[in-house]
Amino acid sequence: MEMKDNMKKKLKLKVSAIKDGTVIDHIPAKSLFKVISILGLDQIENQITFGTNLDSAKLGGKAIIKVTGKFFEDNEINKIALIAPHAKLNIIRDYEVVEKKIVETPEKIRGIVKCFNPKCITNNETITTCFKVISDEPIALKCRYCEKITTEDQIRMV
Repeated sequence: MEMKDNMKKKLKLKVSAIKDGTVIDHIPAKSLFKVISILGLDQIENQITFGTNLDSAKLGGKAIIKVTGKFFEDNEINKIALIAPHAKLNIIRDYEVVEKKIVETPEKIRGIVKCFNPKCITNNETITTCFKVISDEPIALKCRYCEKITTEDQIRMV
């Protein structure tokens, strides 16, 4: 048993600290690549480190993303809330956590998500989408214009 514990300790992933940037923690493991995609992290040249299926008492398996030199705006944090409503952001400056943000699902979502209804006016004219969040777990959004409900599996970013 002791040898098994020693093996686990040796196999733990060691990731170096970042000097300045953001760590996004407590992402559900299944949502890691969605978060990377919606934040456009696959399109930037910053150093990015991520891990998935890491042990978590709360989530069972979690993911984490470290982004060097990137600090997220509120609209980007709102995007995270749609995919990982319990994520936490740690703002790092000079290797120290200077701020912690808990992602919270806002009451309204504007200009981030497409309405899944192909007949909705927002899909046929130049109108900014607007949704009322009617549930944050699982996520459900009610379109201001056509009143259709967009659920988590139907979410597509604008």
